[in-house]
Amino acid sequence: MAPSQTLSDARRRVETARLLSRARASRGDARARYEDDVIRLNMSVATDVARRYHGRGIPADDINQVAFLGLVKAVRGFDPTVGDDFLSYAVPTLRGEIRRYFRDSGWTIRPPRSVQEIQARVVSAEAELTQRLGRGPRPAEIAAHLDVSLPLVVDAMAASGCFTPMSLDASRNDDEASESPADKMGDLDPAFASAEARVALAPLMATLDERDRRVIELRYFENRTQAQIGVEVGVSQEQVSRLLSSILLKLRRQLAA
Repeated sequence: MAPSQTLSDARRRVETARLLSRARASRGDARARYEDDVIRLNMSVATDVARRYHGRGIPADDINQVAFLGLVKAVRGFDPTVGDDFLSYAVPTLRGEIRRYFRDSGWTIRPPRSVQEIQARVVSAEAELTQRLGRGPRPAEIAAHLDVSLPLVVDAMAASGCFTPMSLDASRNDDEASESPADKMGDLDPAFASAEARVALAPLMATLDERDRRVIELRYFENRTQAQIGVEVGVSQEQVSRLLSSILLKLRRQLAA
């Protein structure tokens, strides 16, 4: 089996579905081999999910290990006859295992300083965009409005209300605490930031022209600012903002179709 990082997200999803189908039709060692192939193929997904919880009080290696164990659990428990989208089952499973580990360990989840610094701006932008759009804005819209990376906005929204210290474990000291952030983290719609969203977007990205595709790649996969994108594609920052709004609207409509 080729390493997972050598496959595109779309190809990995197709190959995962094929292997899971064969695993279900097999027994004993043959089934175990197919399941092991699925695990190896999707380890990068587990790493992506685990990375969202790094820097919050538990060593990154420990979180990665929990995510890998969660991936094994997801592969063993997935029923392809219910639905062929493995990630829609696996990612929530991984998040649940990580949050459970935080709770069981009695560790505090602390938002990184970058998240704390951006949170007030996110709250303000959310209120402004809600009034302008007549609905709650998506994280991607807030990121475009503030000209910051989408993962940073998602983390800030997930950590909302978590800056007053309060422990996950009642026996811990107040100065290490947080308001049950583990119950919130990962439950927001991350729009285009998470691994599963990138998989869903892969076939849609192919429908974009070269410039639009590059703009999305720079903004949400390489975390470039609008100013940096403008320099690379040869347009102004204001034009980049309009381009992003137009492209995201097009992609959302295709995802909803």
